[in-house]
Amino acid sequence: MELTKQRERVYSWGNPLEGVELSKGLSGLEYLLAIKRGEAPASPLINTLDFSLGELEEGKASFYFEPQEFHYNPNGSVHGGVITAILDSAMGCTLHSLLPKGTVYTTLELKVNFLKMVHAKSGVLTATGKMIHLGNSTALVEAELTDSQGKKYAYGVSTCMLLSNS
Repeated sequence: MELTKQRERVYSWGNPLEGVELSKGLSGLEYLLAIKRGEAPASPLINTLDFSLGELEEGKASFYFEPQEFHYNPNGSVHGGVITAILDSAMGCTLHSLLPKGTVYTTLELKVNFLKMVHAKSGVLTATGKMIHLGNSTALVEAELTDSQGKKYAYGVSTCMLLSNS
């Protein structure tokens, strides 16, 4: 069996450390809006996986992507890590949109349920985050991955620890 020609993909990204410095003087929502306006670099992961920032408001963030061949696992469907990454991005930015200046977070626990197989024929999928609880030291966030008809493909929940960035 002869293999077909290797595929190739080229992309670029901004320096994430510049964004980290900029974020120190902004609230979480201000920083995310700066990213959306192109005034701060997005996470390199977003470009690597070809995600796009969708809705962004206080307490809500969404990302979308169109499943491509480069997202696939050896079984011919989108790798669970890609699905987890887009859910995690939506949950993280949902939380980030509520953080005051000088506060950051880290994930303590992440759980994902895969409900349907995702492949190129699935069309554009959107991960939308929603706050469940925001406390003084921890937060609980959820996200769903859905298609344009509202069909759910995956669901995630994340527990995060809030930290001082000063």
